[in-house]
Amino acid sequence: MGRARGPGGGRRPKPTALKVLAGNAGHRPLNKGEPRPRPLLPKCPPVLQGEAKAEWRRMGKKLHALGLLSEIDGAALTTYCLTWARLVDAEGKLRQHGAVVISPNGFPVQSPYLAVATKATEQLVRILVEFGMTPSSRSRIQLPTQPAAGTPDSASEYERFFGAAGEA
Repeated sequence: MGRARGPGGGRRPKPTALKVLAGNAGHRPLNKGEPRPRPLLPKCPPVLQGEAKAEWRRMGKKLHALGLLSEIDGAALTTYCLTWARLVDAEGKLRQHGAVVISPNGFPVQSPYLAVATKATEQLVRILVEFGMTPSSRSRIQLPTQPAAGTPDSASEYERFFGAAGEA
């Protein structure tokens, strides 16, 4: 699995909000012209059913509460949920049929569900990193301590940096 590359061939740039939360360790200038979509949990699309829809509800709330989800992240979250559901389904089939099945010719072969599960796992890991949902990607994010609600310091780090309306 190759490393994601940015437009110049190097590492994919980290969103400014994540740089702020991580403390901008590189001390590079922050992108003041970066788009700042409203922090909002997008509406669950009808394509999500069953396990995928349950994952949307479960992780969408958590990502939104952390300020890591915006109104335009619906497609990325949908992709994550569909991939999660595909992995869960393939793993269930593997438990049911095993990793090796007997072909119509009578020979043992690798279960096609193993390939589906492996591919879904690879895709899922790439998506998880985008949302800071792996231990290593999360270790680079530093959330501010939460002051008591209603106090002048109760605004999130995101709101303090971008303003309540998402404006720097």
